[in-house]
Amino acid sequence: MGLALYTTESTARGGRQGHVKSSDGNLEVDLATPKGLGGKDVKGATNPEQLFSAGYAACFDSALQLSAKKAKKKTTSAVTAKVSIEKRLKGFGLSVELYVEIEGVTQAEAEELVEQAHEVCPYSRAIEGNVKVKKTGKAL
Repeated sequence: MGLALYTTESTARGGRQGHVKSSDGNLEVDLATPKGLGGKDVKGATNPEQLFSAGYAACFDSALQLSAKKAKKKTTSAVTAKVSIEKRLKGFGLSVELYVEIEGVTQAEAEELVEQAHEVCPYSRAIEGNVKVKKTGKAL
């Protein structure tokens, strides 16, 4: 393990039908199983897949900005992370589709920056080999 630069913690109670709160109180949300998994769509409640997709999108966009800066490219970008939960032979798994829009580069540069960001992003590294990730970079 490496030297921790930042650590956070959250506590969940009640699983997918419960509540989660970060130790600093900055994140506090009710959880509900989505309709697609047999639950009800509860207004104001989220689920683990939504939390993961939000975190992955933000982290990947930061990694992309870092990669663009290293390449001396001035860009603006938006990352959408589509996270799916899937039935597997043994339990459940996730798959991810990343849609990356980058302004200020050619299509070839956009594709290269997406690959570089994927190598840098802590979320991408954490799920490497366990979760299928489809990446689509688009120059605007």
